[in-house]
Amino acid sequence: MPSFHEKIELRRLVENDLDQVLEIESSSFSRPWTHRHFLDEIGSSLSTPVVAVTGEGTVAGYLCLKQIVDEAEILDVAVNPALRGQGIGRRLVEFALSQSRGHGARVVCLEVAAGNGGAIALYLSQGFTEVGRRKKYYHNGDDAILMEYTFSAQSEE
Repeated sequence: MPSFHEKIELRRLVENDLDQVLEIESSSFSRPWTHRHFLDEIGSSLSTPVVAVTGEGTVAGYLCLKQIVDEAEILDVAVNPALRGQGIGRRLVEFALSQSRGHGARVVCLEVAAGNGGAIALYLSQGFTEVGRRKKYYHNGDDAILMEYTFSAQSEE
């Protein structure tokens, strides 16, 4: 029997998904993106916004990826709090890495709040490394940890 994680479909984010995406966004971040932020990502030729959708059609999570030349950045990613810990975030990050590699990126960057241990553990398990910090970056005083995944010759084979 397939696991819940295997029943998740990834597809491009469309405007009709935004009510569910904004609900997840506002429950995940103290300064959530707005409707306009997501519309800008949907309309950008440099962006690949995707949603993870359950078999019932519910948005379980999303990721916004932007690539300029050979550098990609995960701009925003979140999973419905009720569905965390089931591999959805991992699927989204794996997608971002695969998509970036397939489009010639040499590196994928992101920033994460120092207090977000679950996300940091996920990124480290996927091969990201900490490359810097922005002290007291977030309005709550939390540092931003800058992380990168660098594609090596071995990972491209």
